[in-house]
Parts: sequence; structure tokens; C-alpha cells
Amino acid sequence: MLLNLSNHLSDQWGKAQRQNAIAQYGKIEDLPFPTIAPQNSSEEIQKLAINYCQRIVALQPQAVHLMGEMTFTFTLVRLLQKQRISCIASTSQRKVVAEENGQKTVLFEFEQFREYPKA
Repeated sequence: MLLNLSNHLSDQWGKAQRQNAIAQYGKIEDLPFPTIAPQNSSEEIQKLAINYCQRIVALQPQAVHLMGEMTFTFTLVRLLQKQRISCIASTSQRKVVAEENGQKTVLFEFEQFREYPKA
């Protein structure tokens, strides 16, 4: 099972991303990404990451799709890797469409899942 821990629940993913995840991992489960205030200290981030690591280990995912606030993500990836749980990020092409009225529409086209490098 792929555990999706991001700001985008898997039912919001595009068809290609969902199909790729299911082909690689069988099924997807969502764990909503925590709200992290900019005022949180490094110690608070560490405690939150430890809490999430324990929750994730109990779920026994094959991999964790982890994208969100950078310090939390970095800390949690390191903790999960110590538990031998693979962590992946989704990659995409960013396509910008300039409208005649000056507004821009940004589209993200899924390309692949990429594993976080091991520390």
C-alpha cells in the first residue's frame, strides 16, 4: 500500500498519478498532512515528526508519498528511512498558460514518483 501524506488527497490526483500509484503499490491510503504554523519551533517539528513516524510504522505501508512543509518533510523522511520505509515524491511538468486578460493558469502534469535519496 502507498500511504499518501500530502496536502492533496489521492482522490484529487489526476488519472495518470492514481494509475501509476495503484500499478506500483496496489492501493492508496490517505493520511492528511498536518497543519504546521510558521511559528513552530524546530523542537515542535521534531516531536510532530516522531508522532507521525509512529503512526505510519503502525500502518505498515510499502512506501509513503510525502510532500509538504519542508522541515517537517525532511525530518519525517529521515525518521522513516531509519525504519526502512521508502519515501517518495511526485514529480510533474509545470505548464503555465497566459490568458489574454493577463492572468496565468498553472497546470501540473504528473510524470513519475521519485524516491527520496537515502541519508
